[in-house]
Amino acid sequence: METLPLRSQPEILPPRGGRGSRPFSDENLDLLSHVLDDWLRIPGTSVRFGLDAIVGLVPGIGDVLAGLASCILLLAAWFRGVPYITLIRMTVNIGIGVVVGSIPLFGDMFDVVWKANRRNYKLLTRHMEQPRRHTWKDWGFLLMLAAVMLTLLALPLIVLAWLILLLLHHHAG
Repeated sequence: METLPLRSQPEILPPRGGRGSRPFSDENLDLLSHVLDDWLRIPGTSVRFGLDAIVGLVPGIGDVLAGLASCILLLAAWFRGVPYITLIRMTVNIGIGVVVGSIPLFGDMFDVVWKANRRNYKLLTRHMEQPRRHTWKDWGFLLMLAAVMLTLLALPLIVLAWLILLLLHHHAG
């Protein structure tokens, strides 16, 4: 009877699709993220922006369309076998871009700075170069984001409780 050797490290999942498939090649994905986030430059400045910021100017649907285009990088990452925690982080990057980007004017300026597609391309290439090494950074980012969101949700409740206590104290005195 043959015994199998024990593995000391977790197995790295194979890509879910072909890594070298033409539409999801490194060159095409890099070009896509570049076109979406920093294809154009404001003359005389170092400020760069892409189609994401331009399409985002269209009220109502612009940021949704830009978010859908961003999902191409997410899909490519999934096909390449990127860990689910990194896929979640990439989804959050897109979500932040879509939600904050939908705020008139401020959101468009935010899109120019946030560059979700360049962020996601870096996450994808980071995983391809060093699989599983950086997932703790993804967990840290998501946990920090959750803490910020919980704080933002709790803040109005704390202010409301303080105002009620202030009113009760004022009424009693």
